[in-house]
Amino acid sequence: MKKMGFMVPAALLLVAGCEEFEGTNGPNSGRFISDLPESVLEIAAPHQNLEAVVYREEDNCYWYQHVGPVETTLLPLRTSGGNPICTRPAA
Repeated sequence: MKKMGFMVPAALLLVAGCEEFEGTNGPNSGRFISDLPESVLEIAAPHQNLEAVVYREEDNCYWYQHVGPVETTLLPLRTSGGNPICTRPAA
């Protein structure tokens, strides 16, 4: 009986690990900008994923999806000088 009490929580943890999170391959993957403005492409630093870029209205900046060995996360899209690529807020 003790084995059964351990197996149920372990099975739940294994199933929970299969859940897709925002920013991966789920239904939100279509939220990326398909055609970035030419001005953004010109100033974006190399080695950033320009195929998976979003624009956040909260900070008026572009962010790209970085797929690392441990996690997938959004990082600010930056210029070669290291500055974030943002737009001026509407007046």
